[in-house]
Amino acid sequence: MMKPLTPLQNAISMIGGVLLIVGALLPLAGVMAEYAPYVFTFGALSYGGTQMLRRYEGKNTTIVRLRRQEIIGALLLMVSAVLMLVSSFRLLPLQGGEWKVCLSIAVVFELYTAFRLPQELDKEARNNEQKKG
Repeated sequence: MMKPLTPLQNAISMIGGVLLIVGALLPLAGVMAEYAPYVFTFGALSYGGTQMLRRYEGKNTTIVRLRRQEIIGALLLMVSAVLMLVSSFRLLPLQGGEWKVCLSIAVVFELYTAFRLPQELDKEARNNEQKKG
């Protein structure tokens, strides 16, 4: 059983997801590109933070593994945000595109768990109903 988010937390998560997409696409628009790291960082903190608030209170090892992957994806989103900020301020001797690689890996984790986790939770709920009935 997953502990559900409150309506406020759910709204923050949705807004964070939209800001992630906008922040990742802003570098393509030359005029607004300087705002991209800030928009993306706010989105990563909002979306990733609310993902970490969700808790799984069961013992299904598949769901536990998927939750870990989801948390790793959220952390990688935050690392992408840091790399985006660092490259915009030119603080480290990085080439500037490292955040894109990190973001690509985070997206793979997030997409995989976005499809698999609800399936496993539904399967667990059906199994629990069969055991009760």
